Amino acid sequence: MNPSVSGVAVAWRPAIAGLLQTYAASGRLGFTEVVAENMSPTQVPQALTDLGVPVVAHGVTLGLAGADRPAADRLTRLAELAEVLDSPFVSEHVAFVRASDSPDPLHGDVLEAGHLLPPPRTKDSLDVLVDNVRIAQEQLPVPLAVENIAATFTWPEDTLDEPDFLTELVERTGVRLVLDVANLYASAVARGSDPVADLARFPLDAVAYMHVAGGTERDGLYLDTHGHPMPPPVLSLLATVVEAYAGRPLPGIMLERDTDVSPQTVDPEFIRLTEAVRGPQALGRSAPPVTGA
Repeated sequence: MNPSVSGVAVAWRPAIAGLLQTYAASGRLGFTEVVAENMSPTQVPQALTDLGVPVVAHGVTLGLAGADRPAADRLTRLAELAEVLDSPFVSEHVAFVRASDSPDPLHGDVLEAGHLLPPPRTKDSLDVLVDNVRIAQEQLPVPLAVENIAATFTWPEDTLDEPDFLTELVERTGVRLVLDVANLYASAVARGSDPVADLARFPLDAVAYMHVAGGTERDGLYLDTHGHPMPPPVLSLLATVVEAYAGRPLPGIMLERDTDVSPQTVDPEFIRLTEAVRGPQALGRSAPPVTGA
């Protein structure tokens, strides 16, 4: 049976370690997640292990959608951290982050983007991603889940949309998904598509857990900042996601906050998230389907 997490959560950051301990002690924290590149497998904070909830190891630099194969040392580090944390799975992104895995003859070094970039959604690109996901799956001690990123542009070569791209990836590899609701919204706004229509075609049965985060609109462009409150359209899309799971277990939903991280900024957002997922669905349990118009 595929592992899963349930309940509401907040990504672990040192600045809010005490707040997460309070949530965990009161039974309000279903799980948490750590950025793997920010934590050594040999120096896991006691404040994290004391939470007593599942901890997901979340990578950001593997570059599974890049043309190069996943670096063995990065996979080894992810595997070691997952084992130390007893993670239910390792998560990463459907993205590329560097130009090559060897020194570039012109620039003298690997070209690092410093950002999660969307791959072209083509059959050839999907073949590369499938191969890289399979390599990672073979070397990781726990199942892999991959996240949809906030893609603010598309490639002229694209022949597949994101729902079809991810659906075929899941069908060919059995990989789980991290459904980032805020990223889905940001991508749809940038492309001019309907996020609800996109969501309806996502392979929701493959979702291991979800992310939600804040952002802001600037000059007509939605910026997924992970440092602002969750805007009403993202919360509305989250409500649509919750309704889509009516009658079956709802995967865990986690708040991400990467800048302006403090108990004063995170606690109100955690309360909003908790309230947003209350309704027709009880977290972690099946709920009756929504009826009526």
